[in-house]
Formats: sequence, C-alpha cells, structure tokens
Amino acid sequence: MDLATFLVQCLNAVQYGLLLFLVASGLTLIFGIMGVINLAHGSFYMIGAYVAFVLAPYFGDWFITKLLVGVVLAAVFGYLLEWAFFSFLYQRDHLQQVLMTYALILVFEEARSLLVGNDVHGVQAPAWLAGGFELGGLMSYPWYRVFASVACIVVALGLYAVVNRTRLGMMIRAGASNRDMARGLGLDIKLLYRIVFAGGVALAALAGMIAAPLSSVYPGMGGSVLIICFVVVVIGGIGSITGALIASLLVGFVDTFGKVFFAEYSGVGVYLLMAVILVWRPEGLMKRAY
Repeated sequence: MDLATFLVQCLNAVQYGLLLFLVASGLTLIFGIMGVINLAHGSFYMIGAYVAFVLAPYFGDWFITKLLVGVVLAAVFGYLLEWAFFSFLYQRDHLQQVLMTYALILVFEEARSLLVGNDVHGVQAPAWLAGGFELGGLMSYPWYRVFASVACIVVALGLYAVVNRTRLGMMIRAGASNRDMARGLGLDIKLLYRIVFAGGVALAALAGMIAAPLSSVYPGMGGSVLIICFVVVVIGGIGSITGALIASLLVGFVDTFGKVFFAEYSGVGVYLLMAVILVWRPEGLMKRAY
C-alpha cells in the first residue's frame, strides 16, 4: 500500500468513525441515562436519510439549511415520541422495552414504505462540495467527505460543551448519576428525559442526513447501523460520550483497514475488538466519563 492509498483509507476510517459517533452518542445517552434499550435508534438514522431525500428538491444547494431544518424536525419528533411511548417504559423490564422498540421499527418501516416506497434512492451532494483534492498526484479525496468529517467534529465539540459546560449538561450528569437524588432536589426528570431523547433522535437523524449523499438511501438501512452502534456503546462504556467517540474511531479504523487487508474476515474484526476490550475492561473504555 502506497502513502496516498494509506492516507485515503485513514480519512475514510475517520469519516466513518465520526458518523458512527453521531448515532452512538445519542444511543449511549438514551441507554445510559434513561435506562431504555432502544432498538429503534437505527430507524432514526434511516429517517434522517429519507428526510434528506425528501427535502432535497426544496433546498437545492442550501445544504446546511436543510440539515438544520431536518435536525429541528427530528428533535420535535423525538420529543413527541418520548411523550407518547417511551415515557411509559422507564419502570418496565428490559423485555418489554425490547418488544416495544422492535414494534416501533416495524411501524417506521411500514410508514416509510407507504410514504416513500421501497426503491433505492440517491441524494446529490451540493454543487459547492463537488469534486475533490489530490492526494499523491494519482488519487483524489472528495470534498464532501471532508465536510462530513468536519461537521461531525463540530457537533462532537458542541455536544461536549453542552454536557460539560452548561446548566443543562449539569442536570444531565446529575440525572445519570442518581436520578432519585436529582428528583428530590427539584429536577424535572420527565422533562430532562424528553430533552435527552429528542437530542439523541436529532443526532441519529443528522448522521443519516450527512450520510445520505455518501451512500444510497434504502429500506432497512438502520438495522446494520444499530448493531454496530451497540458495539460502539459497549466498547466505549454505557453513558460515556468520550468513550463513544474513542470507540467509534477505533471501530472505524478496524473496519476500514480490515476490509483492505482481510477482506474475507473483515466482518469479524469489529466484534473481535469488542471481545478483547471487554476481557480487559468489562465496563468499557471510559464508563460514564462523559
């Protein structure tokens, strides 16, 4: 492998890992703070991709505006979904949570089929991000992938600032540490949970919208993302934003270079990584270190 190819694969690994982080960060917040096993989280990624497809004709090259509108719509949808369904799951056992969230997957898939159909769709990247830059004189790297990586980094920094530097973040950390004590001190746990859930849905939908121009928009696309995001959450530590970021990048590099060097066994690499880390640190890399 020459240097240019190595650099391209590194950039691909970082971009893939950062997209995984957007989805996994919402999942680890919902799982770690609210205690809900949300199998429908991958569907929010799919919904985001389809929202990007549906909104594309109305916004054209106003891509960032489309992302902002999609994030707002996803946050409102998540807030209403938590109020209508998830608010009844906190005192239920995990089996009921799994059954409920799996039922939501079926509902979302059927709604997607009725509204958009079962065809595979493509979403065009904006014209101002067309083309790429040269690496090593023989290879080029698309500007849109650079944009996707930068956008994910900006969101990750913003999420870190919110969780660690704001009053809302202080309440989130308090609710995650001891929800009963936080409730006794006057914190509205129900409202906090709705905000956290809405934020998790918005992050997953944003990842889907950013990923839409990189790959096709197709039925069931949330399933594979959900599995790999649970792996990220387990590796990083349940409830840890920092752990989710580190784990996402690790998974991105293992998956990308596994496909390059061990194509026939590339699907095993990520799960082998998870097994090794769980043997070494059963609680995950960071364990709610936010």
